[in-house]
Amino acid sequence: MAAPSFARSFFLLLLLAAAARGKTVKRDVKALNEIKSSLGWRVVYSWVGDDPCGHGDLPPWSGVTCSQQGDYRVVTELEVYAVSIVGPFPTAVTNLLDLRKLDLHNNKLTGPIPSQIGRLRHLKILNLRWNKLQDVLPPEIGELKKLTHLYLSFNNFKGEIPVELANLPELRYLYLHENRFTGRIPPELGTLKNLRHLDVGSNHLIGTLRDFIGIGNGFPSLRNLYVNNNQLIGVLPDQIANLTNLEILHLSNNRLIGSISPKLVNIPRLTYLYLDNNNFIGRIPEGLYKHPFLKELYVEGNQFRPGTRSKGTHKVLELPEADALV
Repeated sequence: MAAPSFARSFFLLLLLAAAARGKTVKRDVKALNEIKSSLGWRVVYSWVGDDPCGHGDLPPWSGVTCSQQGDYRVVTELEVYAVSIVGPFPTAVTNLLDLRKLDLHNNKLTGPIPSQIGRLRHLKILNLRWNKLQDVLPPEIGELKKLTHLYLSFNNFKGEIPVELANLPELRYLYLHENRFTGRIPPELGTLKNLRHLDVGSNHLIGTLRDFIGIGNGFPSLRNLYVNNNQLIGVLPDQIANLTNLEILHLSNNRLIGSISPKLVNIPRLTYLYLDNNNFIGRIPEGLYKHPFLKELYVEGNQFRPGTRSKGTHKVLELPEADALV
């Protein structure tokens, strides 16, 4: 009799384990249902049931990705974009503590990013571009130590770019263009050893390139630098040649002065160089016209000597490949 009893007990334990393994952690269920109650019908019509990870015959909610963690499921990705969400940033999102990817781009979110964003310690991708978010960026963003992609462009953020962004050791892509940032570009960003793409164009930033780039070995991995459409002053310093991995340098529409450093020729893979609509003088170094990688050189709207010519077909610059990752 003992053997059948043991078998029944063992089978019951398996059933209980399977049931537990199929549950979603309550914290995430509560958070997603709070978000569900605050979003518009375009999202929630496909969010059926109470469990965002799905239950029984019900599939996971659209845009929600879950992963097994021990005996429970947790929400690891939330992608709800281009569905005209209106209203403030849903603070309940910051209770999804296992989130790796948060994509709410191309909606109509308003107000600030809450300081609780710093709780998402596992977040790797944060995409909030093309919204109507505003106010200053919370310094708590600097607590997202695993972040690799940060997309905040096309919003109404103001104030200075927080120096705490330099605390993100894994950051590779930083998009801050088309906002209302003021002040200087933090030179501390140069300590980000993995940063490949930095776009702070179309803001109200001041200062000099010399202060921003520094004189050391900053920005060792930087490939694309966009500082166009700001209020930068001063010269194009020789230190720009220290950015040896640079491929795109976009300086258009600032207040830069002086001659063009011949050391630009020493950047081996420089492909796109935009100098237009500044106050540069003198000549373009002849070596740039012979540079084996340089495809586009914009020089219009300066005070170069007569005969200074552009290079390339002047096509619209395509967005870097990183945008396809989100």
